[in-house]
Amino acid sequence: MIDTKSVFYHIYPLGALSAPHYNDFSSQPQPRLSQMTGWLDYIRELGANALYLGPVFESSTHGYDTANYYQIDRRLGNNTDLSSFSQTAHGKGFALVLDGVFNHVGRDFWAFRDLLAYREQSRYRDWFVNLRFDQTNGHGDPFCYDCWQGHESLVKLNLANPEVREHLFGAVRAWKDQFNIDGIRLDAADVLDFEFMRALRTFTDQCDPPLWLMGEVIHGDYRRWANEQTLHATTNYELYKGLYSAHNDANYFELAYSLNRQFGDQGIYRHLPTLYHFADNHDVSRIASQLTHKEHLRLIYLLLFTLPGVPAIYYGSEFGFEGVKTSQDWNLRPAFEFGSLQNSAHQHDLRAHIGQLAAIRASVEALRTGAYAQRLVASKQFVFERVLMDQHVIVAVNADSEAAHISLAMPAMAGWRLFDAMNNEFVYVSEQGKLDLSVPGYCGLILVNG
Repeated sequence: MIDTKSVFYHIYPLGALSAPHYNDFSSQPQPRLSQMTGWLDYIRELGANALYLGPVFESSTHGYDTANYYQIDRRLGNNTDLSSFSQTAHGKGFALVLDGVFNHVGRDFWAFRDLLAYREQSRYRDWFVNLRFDQTNGHGDPFCYDCWQGHESLVKLNLANPEVREHLFGAVRAWKDQFNIDGIRLDAADVLDFEFMRALRTFTDQCDPPLWLMGEVIHGDYRRWANEQTLHATTNYELYKGLYSAHNDANYFELAYSLNRQFGDQGIYRHLPTLYHFADNHDVSRIASQLTHKEHLRLIYLLLFTLPGVPAIYYGSEFGFEGVKTSQDWNLRPAFEFGSLQNSAHQHDLRAHIGQLAAIRASVEALRTGAYAQRLVASKQFVFERVLMDQHVIVAVNADSEAAHISLAMPAMAGWRLFDAMNNEFVYVSEQGKLDLSVPGYCGLILVNG
């Protein structure tokens, strides 16, 4: 079950498990998925309780060019391998979310192969959008079609076709039955047909228990996609951008404005509690490469775990993995050499820090479901409050290299004792309602009343 208690660990299996970049569609399945079973205890120690696996179904190359929605990619194993992994993961308390790539398929998709063979006579010609036989395409076929962002290797499916829907919904049913999934991340949701998403939501709400649907959306008002009729949540790219640029530009005003817009008293996303929050993912440069000052990494994750929404860790970033996005994304999706990583020193090792933040978040309900309110914003300092009934949490971050002395007027907390969860000590609000804080350079505080 995905809810406000969830903390995601995001794995891109084809990269993390060193699978070949190209599928020959003839080799015997290689049980690479079983390697991930040995990672589960470690991931739990980080504080994650939900797994989001990038594409795992049979595809030609990177996984987003699906060839078969019903079979695990032979480079990763077979259906039994994923079933076994899922059973073990659920036994350790994990929820499981898989990538659903429904907007488009690869040219090796079985129905498209039929089109290549039979052309106008193919019974699947209506499975694809804007198929035309009056011109050729870049692959030399005597027809052309709509595709994703100009990539002719990604052929757009006709999601209005009842046969296509039946095929895709049948795959979702199979994923639920065989792999016991808890949710689906919809790839390219920002270009998916809304009627299709409504039909999918109706279908998945009938599962027992219902599936959580989260969409990849970069720009726009997330409420168009996340609502009672379509999806439960979207990716929060607005927050992602604000997290790194506010630190690089010494401009917490940018982040504060965005957060007020999203989660303040009149915030437009106050009622979307499971928005998916991330510092990096398989499509963008690693956060350690994004930041001008690597010392800000700890602040990025402190914010990620204390703001409204569901936080996600992209595999390897807890070790300080770096990688800059290029025309090829495999460098963002590297091998995860678990044994050597565990036994090596890392310059930017965030494991203990993330584990501590996850434990604090798990123990403080206000950090998961409390209201958000800004308390102070400066170019390099930022303070906000999370409130749930009688529980109050003050979060203060200092992006400067020097200690910052912050004084807050908190009359409602006059005389209160606040527990500093990061440093295991207490601070006090004066009888006059003044809270004086000294926040070391590149550090943050999480103060909980009680």
